[in-house]
Amino acid sequence: MKVVVTDWGFPSLEQEREIFARHGIELEDHQCKTEEEVAAIVADADVVMAQWAPVKAKAIAAMRQCKGIVRYGIGLDNVDLQAAKDRGIPVRNVPDYCLNEVADHTMALLLALQRQVAHVQSLVRSGKWSITPPQTLPPLRRCTLGLLGFGRIARLVARRAQPFGITTIAFDPYAEEHLFLEFATRRVDLPTLFSSSDILSLHSPLTDETGHVVNARNIALMKSHALIVNTGRGGLVHTVDLTEALRQTKIAGAALDVLEVEPIAKDDPLLAMENVIITSHNAWYSSASVSELQRLAALAAVELLKKGKVG
Repeated sequence: MKVVVTDWGFPSLEQEREIFARHGIELEDHQCKTEEEVAAIVADADVVMAQWAPVKAKAIAAMRQCKGIVRYGIGLDNVDLQAAKDRGIPVRNVPDYCLNEVADHTMALLLALQRQVAHVQSLVRSGKWSITPPQTLPPLRRCTLGLLGFGRIARLVARRAQPFGITTIAFDPYAEEHLFLEFATRRVDLPTLFSSSDILSLHSPLTDETGHVVNARNIALMKSHALIVNTGRGGLVHTVDLTEALRQTKIAGAALDVLEVEPIAKDDPLLAMENVIITSHNAWYSSASVSELQRLAALAAVELLKKGKVG
């Protein structure tokens, strides 16, 4: 049995090798960046594991005996799910890791942005000292946090935000009603989410329904002092529309850990904006979460091999 890893960004794959060795599984690893490179290495793979490499239709068509695809991560944006389904190849992700890390990072960005920490720091470093911040600063205890999506991470964010006195609302047509009651969060429709939020935090998966949901039309519904935090998916935000809204001060700021195109271009206008915080897609990271991701992904691969090819 052979597991082919298309790409990886970890310190090593020793944990996977140890797990696979106990089950007599061979591990072959690569650092593919294109679909063509993936297609060239997966023909005899029994399981394919991928972190960022595109496992799309061409690569899936090249798989002759694949019993499953495992994504190192929660999202499945880089895997063609329909092509895999058409071939009867199950796809697994790792949905239960880094939940607290992302929630913590969300709150770090939210607090730094709302309290204007980065903006004030840059002014101090440039020699400007003022005991009042440069923008309107409503107290957190009077703010409403809108959550786009109400899955596990969003609910953890709600739990973290509420002790600050923040009111939480959420839009998620698929979340069960009892969750809103359990997490003291009011269910609202999408227009209300945009119009009522002082801070909008994005936690939805990227789908045909949610792609570019943060666009000029919906931003126009927002308060002029509103802030946007995105630790979900870069494609939830129409970057050009967001940039223009910030330029025209239609909203007050944004904190982004994920972007439509990564890494961000050195000349991207967002980088020059004092009211924008950008981190490098590292909300998921802690010393514990990396090891957990690798372990759970490897165990998912073992499970697929034990089950054999299923639809």
